[in-house]
Amino acid sequence: MTSTPGSGGPTAAPTPRRSELPENRHDGRQDHRPETTPRPRRRFSRAERLVHRTTAALMLLCVATAACLYVPQLAELVGRRYLVVTLHQWSGLLLPAPFLVGLASPSFRADLRRLNRFAPYDREWLRAVRRRDFRPGSRPSGKFNAGQKVYAGWIAGAVLVMLATGLMMWFTGLTPLVWRTSATFVHDWLSLAVGLVLAGHIGMAYADPQARRGMRTGSVERPWAEREHPLWKEEE
Repeated sequence: MTSTPGSGGPTAAPTPRRSELPENRHDGRQDHRPETTPRPRRRFSRAERLVHRTTAALMLLCVATAACLYVPQLAELVGRRYLVVTLHQWSGLLLPAPFLVGLASPSFRADLRRLNRFAPYDREWLRAVRRRDFRPGSRPSGKFNAGQKVYAGWIAGAVLVMLATGLMMWFTGLTPLVWRTSATFVHDWLSLAVGLVLAGHIGMAYADPQARRGMRTGSVERPWAEREHPLWKEEE
């Protein structure tokens, strides 16, 4: 068959088979196309998550046993008062232990420094909360916002006060009666405040799936991090 002039050009190239097209290859080779989904950002190390979970378990046990001791209906339902008192005492006494063990982790110590540092933009965050300003960019924050820093400082102080007053109530021979009476008053009312603050903390965590994911898996989505913690990258 005689070829037409010019048929040796590009039109004469053999047509590739369908199985040879990139999208139909089955030999394991893939096109290097740009990723459309950004990679998650690391937020918490395994050590930090273990400290948080252990502290949360001890705190919830302490609050639950306190409720069984002070609410008559729960006390009658549960019974075994001596066991409840023992669990309450030891869970409270062990509460600082996860924190102390976590100090061996560099990532835990780094986050403690962030929580302990109150920057000018944190005051701006608090002012926006007071004004109920929900506009994008009105609440700048680093890895931790001002609310999280205030909560961390408050709960740390409350744990120390609860531990000190609890020891006065436990070891009755260490302090005078007037001290023990005052310690009981402070311990009881502060325990109520701790329970309310913890309920608010759990409620806010429940309303933010990404925050829960960060504490559960250690990573969060980058769009969430850039929206909720825009100064996180600059802070590092």
